[in-house]
Amino acid sequence: MTTAFYSHPECRGHDMGDGHPECPQRLDAISDYLLASGLDVAIEHHEAPLIDLAELAHAHNSRYVAELRETLEAVQNGGESRAIDPDTIASPGTWKAVQRAAGAAVAATDAVLDGRAENAFCAVRPPGHHATRDETMGFCFINNVAVAARHALDVRGLQRVAIVDFDVHHGNGTEDIIAGDERVLMVSIFQDKLYPFSGGVPKGTNMVNVPVPAYSRGPAVRELIEANWMARLEAFRPQMIFISAGFDAHREDDLGQLGLVEADYEWITQRIKGVAERHAKGRIVSCLEGGYSLAALARSVAAHVRVLAGV
Repeated sequence: MTTAFYSHPECRGHDMGDGHPECPQRLDAISDYLLASGLDVAIEHHEAPLIDLAELAHAHNSRYVAELRETLEAVQNGGESRAIDPDTIASPGTWKAVQRAAGAAVAATDAVLDGRAENAFCAVRPPGHHATRDETMGFCFINNVAVAARHALDVRGLQRVAIVDFDVHHGNGTEDIIAGDERVLMVSIFQDKLYPFSGGVPKGTNMVNVPVPAYSRGPAVRELIEANWMARLEAFRPQMIFISAGFDAHREDDLGQLGLVEADYEWITQRIKGVAERHAKGRIVSCLEGGYSLAALARSVAAHVRVLAGV
């Protein structure tokens, strides 16, 4: 079983400033822990390529992509950071990081569909699941998972894909892009009444949104997943599964108030992997979203990747 691991040094070049939780050190924490735990040798490393910008039109408005490129190239050439919204700052390294993050998701999709890997994890930043069809928000510029899912459908010819999002924050951007596209089933958990304060009412019948009360712990979250996700995923029979892998529902993470631990992420990954093995030839592409306690993030990613790699 081969798990491909996609990342790139340029993903560390995106820097939103001292004290910002979405920091370059997140990727260092992950890579250091994988190396120290010995898990590094069980995965196949790949450098994330730059995205073909035409791919972004599968998920984003073309005018938005053009304006984003113009803005981020201006920041890159000017050498000074600029606030895009109250939470999201572009630095001179952001445009390259954005291209690498989306490029990783598409390259991983092709590798899995071509049989060069059974599944893949993309250790990339900036994250993507708050980026809507035409708006930057919540640390996110381009919706990496939505771009990859639409690539699998529109370019590679799949008929059904699932998106699983277990970030503590609702993946409003992904929902905005794929709501009503019956080729995609999106299932998610997220803390109720937390940023971006959406998701309580799904935008389409292809959405399974599960708001979770603050301070819920692993057993309660597992019950909600079992009761709400699993029958829909089994009935949908996805040909590939994409994961928005946010680890900020961990009990040590200050950006949310849920109480998950590594064993919960291991269990969630096992349940997703089971669906993939039954219906999708094991094909999974997982992309990093949130997770801001560096130690908890590193341990949780390792638990996730260990299940993907079967070790």
